[in-house]
Order: sequence, then C-alpha cells, then structure tokens
Amino acid sequence: MEHLVSTGDTLAVKVIGTDSSQGEKEFLTEKEDSEKHEPLSWDVRLRIALDVARALEYLHYGATPPVVYRDIKSSNILLDQFMRAKVTDCGLSRPEKIGPHTSIVRGTFGYLDPEYMSARTFTKKSDVYSFGVLLFELITGRNPQKGLMEYVQLAAMEAEDMVGWEEIVDSKLNAKYDVHKLNNMASLAFKCVNKVSKSRPTTREIVQALSLLCKKNRRNHSRTSFATLKEVSIEKDNTEIQDFSSVK
Repeated sequence: MEHLVSTGDTLAVKVIGTDSSQGEKEFLTEKEDSEKHEPLSWDVRLRIALDVARALEYLHYGATPPVVYRDIKSSNILLDQFMRAKVTDCGLSRPEKIGPHTSIVRGTFGYLDPEYMSARTFTKKSDVYSFGVLLFELITGRNPQKGLMEYVQLAAMEAEDMVGWEEIVDSKLNAKYDVHKLNNMASLAFKCVNKVSKSRPTTREIVQALSLLCKKNRRNHSRTSFATLKEVSIEKDNTEIQDFSSVK
C-alpha cells in the first residue's frame, strides 16, 4: 500500500511496508520519497480524485446515519498496487448532526473549512471544502499548509470559470495533461472551496462531474489498471478495509 503526500515540490507517494502484521511501518521521509518516486501522472491524479469523491459520497449518502469525515487530506489517502485510492483514518468522523450545534474545531490546518472554523459547525459541505483543497493539491502539487489556497485565489483572479487555470498546474507534469479536463477539474475545485457552504456542490454532484472527466480515460487504459477493483474502499483504524461495491 502506498501513501499520497505533497512535499511542496512534487506530488508523490510514500510506501508502507507490508511485513507488519497490520500493514503498518515507518513512512519514508519526504526527501527520500521525492527522490525515489516519479510524480503522479495526470490520469492517475484524476482517478484518485474520483475514488476519494466516491468514498465521501458513500459516507454522506450511503451510510445510515450519514457520516461527515472531518479530515480529508492527502496523508489520509492510501494508494493500492493499481494506484486506486482508499480513504483511511476515520478517527474524526462523526454522524451528521441535524439542527444548530457547535463543536471543538478539529481537522488539519490548510484543509479546514473557514465557515466551520468561524461557526464551529461541521457539515457535509465542510467535507466538500476540504475535498476542494485536495483537488487543488492534486492539480498543483503544492502543500496546502504552505500557501496553496492563497496561490489559488490569485490564479482565480485571472481565470474565468473553466478557462485559464493552466498557470497553476504542477510543472512536474511537463504539460502532459488534457487542458480541457484540467480546467474543468480546477473549476469544480473552486466551487468546492466557495466561502458560502450552501453554494458548494454535493459529493453526488462532484462524483458525477469527475466521472464524466474519467470516462474517456477508462476507454483508453487497460481494464486491468483501472477496472480491476470494482469498489470504493475506506480503511478504518488502519487495520481493516471495508469495501463498498454499491457505490458504483
């Protein structure tokens, strides 16, 4: 199993040793990791986005009661041998609360919904905000804890909805990406990080949008690489993987 990580210089993966009884082992240092791994391709980044979105969609609409994850970030995303993403570490996840309520702010700096921090009310749309940050992390290869969203906001002043986001794309991709898909994904990410939570899309709408972007990729790639695993997976407590085949 591998671990998605943004070093600030490139977007790569950390390998987890498999000789432990629970599949746990010390991660490689970020420096060692960036030296040993090639940057993730555009198609892989797009597929990771869809896998994570489907996991969130299950929590929001498939679980009973609905669950808010509360800590979406790249270090909580594991990649299997087929580079399929699995959401792990559900320690902060809680059933969604209906009606007025407040809670202690928990999560990871750089991914936290500003509305959640001010109102101390976490909802499914707070997960959507964090997911939007993750999308921009995938697009840019930049660390959210090192000024990513400030960088995005500056770029947004020049971009027009689904046009003009090319300037923020990760240079390690060496222009090997579909400009149309890039702009659509960046536009979706920007909607996710809207300061007004009600204006953000739902995870169902996100899955629908990303599925359309991945549709062409599925036809062009080997069925083994992207279609061998038919399920969305969420790893609980780092010891068990639960498969949710009903999501597709």
